[in-house]
Amino acid sequence: MGSQWRNFLQNLGDWRGTFTGISPTGALLKHTPSLLTLEAGERDADGTVTMVRFRLQRFAEDGSSASSDLQQEYRSLGRQVVFFETGTFCNGSLQLAPGTVFGGECGFIHGDRRHRLGLLYNEDGSRDQLVLIREFREGTAPEECPPLSAEQLAGSWQGTSSTITADWPEASTTAVAVDCNPDMLATLQWLPDGGYCRWPHQVSHRGSFSVEAGWLTAPHRLERLMRRYDGSGAWLSATHEVLTRI
Repeated sequence: MGSQWRNFLQNLGDWRGTFTGISPTGALLKHTPSLLTLEAGERDADGTVTMVRFRLQRFAEDGSSASSDLQQEYRSLGRQVVFFETGTFCNGSLQLAPGTVFGGECGFIHGDRRHRLGLLYNEDGSRDQLVLIREFREGTAPEECPPLSAEQLAGSWQGTSSTITADWPEASTTAVAVDCNPDMLATLQWLPDGGYCRWPHQVSHRGSFSVEAGWLTAPHRLERLMRRYDGSGAWLSATHEVLTRI
C-alpha cells in the first residue's frame, strides 16, 4: 500500500466528539454530538489493512438518540484528500466552479485527540460557516485545549514543512521558520480548542487563494495546514507544518 494509505491508517479508532457550527463572525451555532468509527477490515497476506470500515453517527443535541448513521467502506483514497506522515490530513474541492458550493476540511490528529475544521462557502463564493469537530479517542479523558488567542502565537517558530501537490502524492519536506507578527495575527479567526483559521471573505475561479487552519496542541507546539488554489480555481497543493517555539 502507498504512503497515503499508511498515513490514513493512523486515524483508526473510535472517536467521540461534537460538530459545532460557527458563523463567519465567530458566533457558535448548533452543537451535534457524534461518534466516528474507523475500523480495520480486510487484510492482505502480509497482514496489511486493505479495507477500512467508516461509520459516522450523529445524535440529538442532548445525546439521547441517533439523528443520522452513515456507513461506507474504503479501499482507496480519492485525489481530493491528502494525508501527511503524522496522520493529519487535508480534504476539499478539487475545482471551484461558478454557481457551486465550495469547501475544505483540515483534520489534525495528535495522541488521543483530533481537531477538524470544515470551511464552507456559498454558491456565490461568499463565506457560509465553519464546522469545528472536536474528537477524543473513546475511553480517554475528554480534555480540550484552551481557546486560542494572539498572545499564545506571537513570536518566532521553527520546524518542518511538508507539501503535497495535486500531481504528486508524496510529500516534499523542508525546514521552515515562521514569524507570528501582529500583521499576520490580525488576519486570523480564533476558535475553541486551541484552533484558528484564515479563510478569504470571497473565493472565485478567477483568482488564486488559500485557506488555512492551525491547532496549538501545547504552549510550544503548533500545527498548521494550508490548502492552495490557482488562478483558475483548481486545487494546487496542501502543506502541513509542525512547529515549536524558538
